[in-house]
Amino acid sequence: MFTKNPTSHRPIRSFVIRSGRLTNSQRKAIDQHWDRYVVNNQSLSQPVWPMLSEKAELIVEIGFGMGDSLLEMASDEPTKIFIGIEVHRPGIGKLLHNIAENKLRNLWIIYQDAKEAMTNCFESNSIDKILILFPDPWTKKRHQKRRLVQPDFISLLTEKIKPGGVLHLATDWEPYAQQMLELLEQAEGLVNENGSSNYWEHPKRPTTKFEQRGKKLGHGVWDLLFKKSVS
Repeated sequence: MFTKNPTSHRPIRSFVIRSGRLTNSQRKAIDQHWDRYVVNNQSLSQPVWPMLSEKAELIVEIGFGMGDSLLEMASDEPTKIFIGIEVHRPGIGKLLHNIAENKLRNLWIIYQDAKEAMTNCFESNSIDKILILFPDPWTKKRHQKRRLVQPDFISLLTEKIKPGGVLHLATDWEPYAQQMLELLEQAEGLVNENGSSNYWEHPKRPTTKFEQRGKKLGHGVWDLLFKKSVS
């Protein structure tokens, strides 16, 4: 008879897997391009990404959604390596289609929970920039424990970022922005690039679908930019 260990518990996820339907294009892209552009639970120390040997700048976006902004960044900066982390297959399918259609050679996908991916796939001091743009704010109080940006996750990200590298976050939910700002300013090894208690007023990044939706609803947008200390 199986007895559950009373001390074991399932980790709290910052996402739920939505049963979004795949379009024919997304399904075809997954079938044809998954093995080439998607990796899972593999360390960067392995020769997964061909450009790694070129010492190119490494940029990671966590939770890229449908991938439009990530695709735009990778297209605009072909000498840099971009890796997107996502678990929702429709978004992965769309991005795979666009990677292949645009013949990009500097963009790959990790299909895995963000916390597990950051732990398993990246060495310490290996990432130049991490972006988390418009993560789920989990607005109900009883759900806020699911928010991705928590002290332990910030510590993990800080460990993976190179000295002098940056962490860029954005949200259209002001209470979440305030919480993220407070947590980041308390985090060891990170410095607010815009001065204590300040947001980034003119961020350099593409406009995301979620940002456009939020603006239509009258939401503000708050960007945060923190740099990892060199010493």
